[in-house]
Amino acid sequence: MRKIIVLSMITLDGVMQAPGGPEEDASNDFKFGGWVAPYGDEVDDKLVQKELKKTSDYLLGRKTFEIWAAFWPEHADFWPGINDGTKYVLSKTMKSSDWKNTVFLETVGDIQTLKNSAGPDIQVWGSSKLVQLLLKNDLVDELRLKIYPVTLGEGKKLFDTGPIPAAFTLTESLVTPSGVIIANYHRAGKVQTGTIGADVEAN
Repeated sequence: MRKIIVLSMITLDGVMQAPGGPEEDASNDFKFGGWVAPYGDEVDDKLVQKELKKTSDYLLGRKTFEIWAAFWPEHADFWPGINDGTKYVLSKTMKSSDWKNTVFLETVGDIQTLKNSAGPDIQVWGSSKLVQLLLKNDLVDELRLKIYPVTLGEGKKLFDTGPIPAAFTLTESLVTPSGVIIANYHRAGKVQTGTIGADVEAN
């Protein structure tokens, strides 16, 4: 079984829309495209390069795929393997692409079948609606989050349409010099509850 790994840059209020630039995704009149730019530093650059060198396939929503397909085929020198990795695209309207190694999926069942197949782990970048669908159906094995010290108050969010109750374990974390929190979480079963101070009161 393959892992599905969600990689997301988010603000303190959970916005994930158009982190890379003003033209990336201006849908719904979003005015803050490129909000990660002021927080770049050497630590972050090294982490990005490390992530991009990993062998992976990719699971994308249609809109994110269209953004990628217009850019990455000609910029593979920056992202080794992006052309060779299989791009799985969840879409009921898009059926073909000139970008090599692209496969189209239509349903959550198709994603589950993919997850149960042999092959490298599957990274999910951007694709807010797809991520929410994965969280709702308990298909996310890892969350690799970069949390930026900014709030935007509007825009597409990582957690927006009710993910299932789920526990995660923090497996790696650090803070960059510019104040970005890097936090990696692995899925860890059901939510556990209790009463704060109950053990103390019992004694």
